[in-house]
Amino acid sequence: MSDDVGRIYLDEVQRQFRGNKRQAEGALAQLSDEEFFRAPDDPESNSVAIIVKHLAGNMRSRFTDFLTSDGEKPWRHRDQEFELAAGATREQLMQAWEAGWKTVFEALGGLAPTDLARTVTVRGESYTALQAINRQLAHYAHHIGQILFWAKHLKGAAWKTLSIARGMSETPEALAAEKKWAKSSHKEPEKK
Repeated sequence: MSDDVGRIYLDEVQRQFRGNKRQAEGALAQLSDEEFFRAPDDPESNSVAIIVKHLAGNMRSRFTDFLTSDGEKPWRHRDQEFELAAGATREQLMQAWEAGWKTVFEALGGLAPTDLARTVTVRGESYTALQAINRQLAHYAHHIGQILFWAKHLKGAAWKTLSIARGMSETPEALAAEKKWAKSSHKEPEKK
């Protein structure tokens, strides 16, 4: 992979992670504490709080020492991410969320294009760094989609859309936003 393509990829993947984080936080901001902790009736489904806790644990595990240690750290207890301790607070979970994202962005920011072909392990399985990053991008997008779906359901008519509202795709504002997004996502990367 050329350095130019590697730089473009690293810039783009960070943009995608930031977009996912921004979407999730747009939904989280609309939820009351009660809604944040409310789980669907299905015992196998998770509250937004549980999803936040799981993502935070996964981010810390996968991106701590990203290139040099297995992505499943011995200190991680994944099953416990799907349980809330008595007295767990939204503030505590959101601090873990921020710490997780900080770990992601520090790891990605420290990568050089040549690192993308390096081998990393996750649960003892080998991946290129690029594959491992893409795996996490898909995983986080999946769970953030769950957050958005559940938050929108909980808010009902009070939901404030995080994208273009139905029936508004052809408005001048929507078309301008689409052009702005297209332009920002296809910028030439800065030379380092």
